[in-house]
Amino acid sequence: MLSMSVCQEVLGRALSRGGTFAEIFFEDSRNFSMVMRSGRIENAAMSRPRGAGVRVYDGLRSIYVYTCDVSREGLLRTAERAAAAVTDTRGSGRDVVLAERVTPNAHRIERRVLDVPADERAQILRAADSAARAVSPSISQVNAGFLSREQHVIIANSEGLYTGDTRVYTRLTCSAVASSGAENQTGSENPGAMMGFELFRDRVDPETVGRSAAKSAVTMLTAPYCSAGEMPIVIAGAFGGVIFHEACGHSLEATSVEPGMSEFAGKLGQQIAAPCVTAIDDGTMPNEWGSLNIDDEGTPTTRLVLIENGVLKNYMIDRLNGLKMGMAPTGSGRRESYAYAPTSRMRNTFIAPGQDDEEEMLRTMGDGLYAAKMGGGSVNPATGEFNFAVQEGYLVKDGRIDSPVRGASLIGKGSEILMRIDRVGREMTMGQGMCGSKSGSVPTNVGQPTIRVSRLTVGGK
Repeated sequence: MLSMSVCQEVLGRALSRGGTFAEIFFEDSRNFSMVMRSGRIENAAMSRPRGAGVRVYDGLRSIYVYTCDVSREGLLRTAERAAAAVTDTRGSGRDVVLAERVTPNAHRIERRVLDVPADERAQILRAADSAARAVSPSISQVNAGFLSREQHVIIANSEGLYTGDTRVYTRLTCSAVASSGAENQTGSENPGAMMGFELFRDRVDPETVGRSAAKSAVTMLTAPYCSAGEMPIVIAGAFGGVIFHEACGHSLEATSVEPGMSEFAGKLGQQIAAPCVTAIDDGTMPNEWGSLNIDDEGTPTTRLVLIENGVLKNYMIDRLNGLKMGMAPTGSGRRESYAYAPTSRMRNTFIAPGQDDEEEMLRTMGDGLYAAKMGGGSVNPATGEFNFAVQEGYLVKDGRIDSPVRGASLIGKGSEILMRIDRVGREMTMGQGMCGSKSGSVPTNVGQPTIRVSRLTVGGK
């Protein structure tokens, strides 16, 4: 690992020609993956990404240089290259004195994945594969994957901070293809947590995962195409939360807010959602996929209320954008690895539970669409305009689920959908994903209770 004395020397070198702030981020990770296709283990791989990045603030400009050479000499060369790009030479040659800060660990790990015998790991994939294939003869292909990451980080900066953290992630992925001979449909499930192999004892049953993925594919294979139009929508929990994450969450990150590229910029204290909507970004939840003890700038993680009863309360803020905005960091600075400079990112982001009954939502909605599972989509943070595929959807007639439909997509604008939510259910569930942005891909949870949107444009055939 990286000693405090080396960090002090590297930070001093980074500020040797000026600059207002310097930081070093060191990472030593161990990654494992195993893939099963068509009932056979096709790939098992291990890797060890190891490197460091040095960042210097040149006024409100950030300079970032990274390296996989983490020897003292390699780090000093990296710091020298960052220092060479500094234009503001005031305050050059400052000494840096560090003091260690230990942050309590909120995420207990009981069994490291790399300590588990290979056949025991493979059995997880076999169980998911067998359960998916047993659902229907129409299941033509099953892909199952086992992923684990153990990331050790050290973060030090010129304000005297020296701290570290260990993050352990484990995830099961399963996709099933149902085929009629003329066409295919795919269903998928990808649960995970900040846990070790105990994930499969405490939270995730591989057979349930396989069956759920296969049932989605089989259901959609024979479903008719959805008709287009504007209608009320009921969106189920877990991955229904991907709409808030994409259409609204990214617009609340300082990455978009600070340059004015967000529809919610300058709206703190204003009503931006229906009064029944409270939204939270919480990095403190024990063992959750998007949780952290500290963020990737060394700031302790937080529970951040973004929207309270429809009123915008907070943005997600990293150190540099906070400096530009005149606001304090919220523990939201994240990066994929040492190869990226950090920026503001979501963690566990969800619409909080409400008081409404899920059956009443359907019973009183008339004709519309029930979105049981959401798929991928796209969004423009500046305008909030989005388009999301419905992976598993059902037509609702006279307040009752009538039949499955496929090919549906939800089209709208983040600010509009927030104001049109008229029901929020009582039980919040979360789903796991990887969120991409300018600082790479990071683990995030999306979640919500079942909600109802009074009207939304549905794309179809």
